Amino acid sequence: MVADATLSPEILIQYEAVIWLEVHCQLLTNSKIFAADANAFGGEPNTNISVITLGHPGTLPKLNRKAVEFAVRMGLACNSEITRRNVFARKNYFYPDLPKGYQLSQDKGPICVGGSVSVTVKATGTEETYQTTIQLHHIHLEEDAGKSIHDGSGPTTRSGVTRLDYNRAGTPLIELVTEPCLHTAGEAGQFLTEVRRLVRYLGICDGNMEEGSLRCDVNVSIRPKGATNLGTKVEVKNLNSIRNVMRAVDSEFRRQLELTESGGHIVQETRTFDAQTGHSQAMRKKETMNDYRYFPDPDLMPVLISDAWLANIRAEMPMLPAERYQKFTTRYGLPDYDAALLTDASELADYYEAVCAHTTNYKAASNWIMGPVKGQLTEKSLQERQFPVSVEQLAALITLIDEGMVSQTAAQQVFSLLTGQPDASPAALATTHGLVQNRNTDALQTLVEDVLTDWPDKVEQYRKGKKNLLGMFVGEVMKKSKGSADPKLVSQLVTKQLETP
Repeated sequence: MVADATLSPEILIQYEAVIWLEVHCQLLTNSKIFAADANAFGGEPNTNISVITLGHPGTLPKLNRKAVEFAVRMGLACNSEITRRNVFARKNYFYPDLPKGYQLSQDKGPICVGGSVSVTVKATGTEETYQTTIQLHHIHLEEDAGKSIHDGSGPTTRSGVTRLDYNRAGTPLIELVTEPCLHTAGEAGQFLTEVRRLVRYLGICDGNMEEGSLRCDVNVSIRPKGATNLGTKVEVKNLNSIRNVMRAVDSEFRRQLELTESGGHIVQETRTFDAQTGHSQAMRKKETMNDYRYFPDPDLMPVLISDAWLANIRAEMPMLPAERYQKFTTRYGLPDYDAALLTDASELADYYEAVCAHTTNYKAASNWIMGPVKGQLTEKSLQERQFPVSVEQLAALITLIDEGMVSQTAAQQVFSLLTGQPDASPAALATTHGLVQNRNTDALQTLVEDVLTDWPDKVEQYRKGKKNLLGMFVGEVMKKSKGSADPKLVSQLVTKQLETP
């Protein structure tokens, strides 16, 4: 095999990667997809199981209605065609974490067909971005497998032993399968980022890749640029971060290119990615559809999605990120940067709109949320539902600034005092802590005169044309007032005094 260093830019530019993704999203239902067992992460091993999950003889599955609705939500968000008659099939394979010896999935008729996801991608090697639309082949429903714990990686294991936790078995999943239309690691990363944002907006999946509730398999092949045929695909399984998805794409592209350039043969196989080394290793030969011996499950009736049911699901759809972004730039007049940041998470967007219901200073609300509010969320590792101040408190604080009662500097102090005091009043705290701006003209005039008396040489320089000294005089008055003076009023008084002969 040719060493990686021999892949010169001249060689790299001759080929392109063809990528398609399979994204698995665990659905946030209370129970599993075909059993009443709790659908919960983090429980003691083998506590959220039943005879149905374990496939005991004589047990019958029953489809979770909410899982169907969640899948339809995702399909509607992606503009997919919704399949009205849904059938589940048995996907037969033998692996220790599959207690029934088969997985219930949708084979011939996925619940959502087609659709697309639009993304903005940073071009490789530049700061420029471009927009592209990732086409979906389908979205289907299925159940998850259990979890194998190997070689001391769990609290009850010892070296050389694999133990099985079936808590995850039967967890409802949707799997999004794209068309082979992606070509870079950046496109793969942005697609996964947008899918995670969508499922969180829809409330159907928490998107926590570190917990395995969002997982991605990457299929990569290469071909000469300009070619239209697809090369031999290689699948890299169970990538648990967006960064690792992008690394796996780049690594597999280079591996296949090295193999091709050295005269080798690319084998259709399944590989696993080592995040420590940044390289993949072969796991097994890739199965074909016939290997799984699909057939319709005889224990489950077809599920019919009526017009009324579909209309009800559609009516309960939340406003999606793109629509919300449009609203924030038009209704609230926000710049693109603000709108993009505030619509990144539905909780943040909800909070912003709730604040705007109590104030018309929409830009100030955006600035406070993007600054101090986000800072507190990050510093204290709070979930974005646990905001440091209430909607009413933040709106009232913005009003205090707009009315000139407190300065921006004093408002920051009031904000800190409000944190953790849900019933506190910004106005009351500002008064109690002496942060209300002094707008007493007579008292401020005395301070202005004192400062100008203290700096006669600077006054003379100002009157000879050195107008930038105004800020220094205002600053000195603010010091004498211990920060309580209204800086705008102080500036007016100082200017009037200096311009008076």
